[in-house]
Amino acid sequence: MRSTPSGVIAGEIGNSPMPLFRWGHTWDAFEDLEREVDRLLNSVNFTFQGIRLGAQFPAVNLYELDNEYLLTSELPGTKAEDLELTIANGLLNIKGRRSEPNGVPAERFRRQERFHGSWQRTLSIPERVREEALTAEFVDGILRIHLPKGEQEQPRRIAVAEGAD
Repeated sequence: MRSTPSGVIAGEIGNSPMPLFRWGHTWDAFEDLEREVDRLLNSVNFTFQGIRLGAQFPAVNLYELDNEYLLTSELPGTKAEDLELTIANGLLNIKGRRSEPNGVPAERFRRQERFHGSWQRTLSIPERVREEALTAEFVDGILRIHLPKGEQEQPRRIAVAEGAD
């Protein structure tokens, strides 16, 4: 292998160089293609399952603190009245809606990574959570859900009876 004056790393087949990698090659064509595919898929009224890699719901973080678990999610563009939280059978359901940006027509977007519309997310909550004591707050676009820990169950000894034949 050798480097040529044009910035090509080349191998050799016989005496002629074979380009393996060109320095400075850009991905502009792929970025244009990605933008056009995004525009096309956003204009369709139904979802193609498995085509879009981005999640259509907000990401969450779950922290374990001394007395509680804390679940947070950044929800810019969402209003508190557009959120609904329910819990049942160890599952926390979070529903919400993010409105479309005001004042910018859809044809003006050149890249749109933040989704808008309705979304729903169901999460398994850790065991030992007191479901009846959950609280939530929404401040400056950040949802914080407090999941208080329940009492830790102590292991108990189980007597084993000898069976009769």
